[in-house]
Amino acid sequence: MQLAIHSLDDAPADSRPLLEGIADDLGLVPNLAATAAASPALLAGFDGLRRAVAVTKLDPVLREVAGLAVGVAVDNRYGVAFHSTMLAGLGVDEPDITATRDGKAPSDPTQAAVHDLARDIVAGRGNVPDATVDRAAKAGLTTEAILEILLETTFAGLVGMIDNLAGRVELDGFLAARAWT
Repeated sequence: MQLAIHSLDDAPADSRPLLEGIADDLGLVPNLAATAAASPALLAGFDGLRRAVAVTKLDPVLREVAGLAVGVAVDNRYGVAFHSTMLAGLGVDEPDITATRDGKAPSDPTQAAVHDLARDIVAGRGNVPDATVDRAAKAGLTTEAILEILLETTFAGLVGMIDNLAGRVELDGFLAARAWT
């Protein structure tokens, strides 16, 4: 299915205020949001999850590690490029970004626990092995942090489904250097 990348001018009327809010927050309307705009309800869900993820207490690096793990797990080209770009901007070492893009856990033990938790949440559709949860707890993740990782995996999963259903949304210019195949 090919979905159009909408602009503020041609998006459905009910999507325009949401796109304007996203542009106000981010300084641009990412192509994935502009694609979701074909359905105001989908865009509202996307934006609500985006806003909820943005106010978590979860360390931004851990949040992005979770998002990248999900992007790889669901074969989401857009999400992998996005989360790789964010991790690089947060100062994460290239070998760890590359490892995660290759489906391997990063070298940092807490990041590795988050990676495995996010991957297992997606793979098991929430049925996560006790050993994975125990490892996350031993890495210092609280119940709140684990639930916030669940929120990130839900958002990243939605992004992946939009991207995959749309036949791969064209990457925004700022993501092109981190394209993933």
